[in-house]
Amino acid sequence: MRAPAPTSSRPRRTAVAALLCAAVAAGAAACGPFSEDAKPAGPFPGLSGARIVDEAFAATAAAKSLTVDVDTTSEGERTRAYVSFDTAGKCVGTLTTGTAATTELIRADRKKVYLRFDEASLDEQVEGESPEVREATFKALKGRWVEFPASDPDAKDVVAMCDAKELLGGFEQGASGVVRGGETTVDGRKALTLTEPDDGGVTRTVYVATEGTPYVLKIVTKGGDEPGTIAFTRYGKPVAAKAPAAKDIADLD
Repeated sequence: MRAPAPTSSRPRRTAVAALLCAAVAAGAAACGPFSEDAKPAGPFPGLSGARIVDEAFAATAAAKSLTVDVDTTSEGERTRAYVSFDTAGKCVGTLTTGTAATTELIRADRKKVYLRFDEASLDEQVEGESPEVREATFKALKGRWVEFPASDPDAKDVVAMCDAKELLGGFEQGASGVVRGGETTVDGRKALTLTEPDDGGVTRTVYVATEGTPYVLKIVTKGGDEPGTIAFTRYGKPVAAKAPAAKDIADLD
């Protein structure tokens, strides 16, 4: 038997990954040049907003490891994700859509990806199916991991979330409109705020670390149809991603 859940879950994972990429890219593109004549003081003295954000996104993309914590809304549906990954190919985290539907993911190396769907997620995937299909799906997948080659189209969008360069790939260097704000703290780290008000009532603020490597610490989008927050934490911390035991992997054959 070939259970339908892995295939039917693809649109949801695609939407989640697209949302993450769009939110990160939008926050990045919001950061443009400060007037070069002003020569701003404070953190990053003399640097324009565009230069600061260019360096911050480059540093984030080059980080050996980090964690992204996402809480956004798109088309009225809330999406949350908490994913840790490193440059060695390890990735582990959870994706939650709506109020409860959660998918866990593990990538222990660059070869395979493992996904596990909770009951709410399985319920969504078999909605409208016959009782027989529903029973077979739950019997095969409830509490078990589904294994995919990392190159599988059903895993491609999840894998994209496990790579900072992929997440930041839409960053446009030197975009315009940023306003350098004041200094603040994000999770105990000193940060500089860089904000762009949008004509459509959307305001995006990027928080950049002012001590040590100038990593992006947070992007906040307010107003519009897709408000939300993406926090970047645990830079340089080990990622504990271990492939599930064989007995815990669903046999779809």
